[in-house]
Amino acid sequence: MSIKNFKELYDTTIVPNLQKKFNYTNKMEIPELVKISINMGVGDAVTDSKVIPFAVSDLTLISGQKPVVTYAKKSIATFKLREAMPIGCKVTLRKQRMYDFMERLVLIALPRVRDFRGVSDKSFDGHGNFSLGLNDQLVFPEINYDKIDKVRGLDITIVTSARTDEEARELLAGFHMPFKKAS
Repeated sequence: MSIKNFKELYDTTIVPNLQKKFNYTNKMEIPELVKISINMGVGDAVTDSKVIPFAVSDLTLISGQKPVVTYAKKSIATFKLREAMPIGCKVTLRKQRMYDFMERLVLIALPRVRDFRGVSDKSFDGHGNFSLGLNDQLVFPEINYDKIDKVRGLDITIVTSARTDEEARELLAGFHMPFKKAS
């Protein structure tokens, strides 16, 4: 791709395309990426609290930013979960780190997913936000297979300023998000 990065792609290509398609009169109406949240739940932490640092280090490598450890809000006896137990980690990316992550996700990580046929275009929440889940963290090239303790999944939520799912779909399609072809 000849574009230097996804921020430049947004400014030079996506904005004029969206403005033309949706007939925006004001520059502030044009949808943009607000933030990307990455969450990694660690169910094994209930029995072994030593797995949280591994998840934190993996998420740090993936996102380029130190994640926050998340704790249980209440006790659930069936899951042997007590209040204030560490159960995962999350990170929120904004500005340039968000665009860098989006670029790596679309151009490097998603094509490395086994049997990948595209992401579902039904994963929008009705307000222009998109969520997807990955079954393992190994699709990111920053993760060394020999250094991980266990394969873990992660959830990625892309928050946009779009008012409708259609606007958000067009915005993400401009970033080359590989949506499934309608059959």
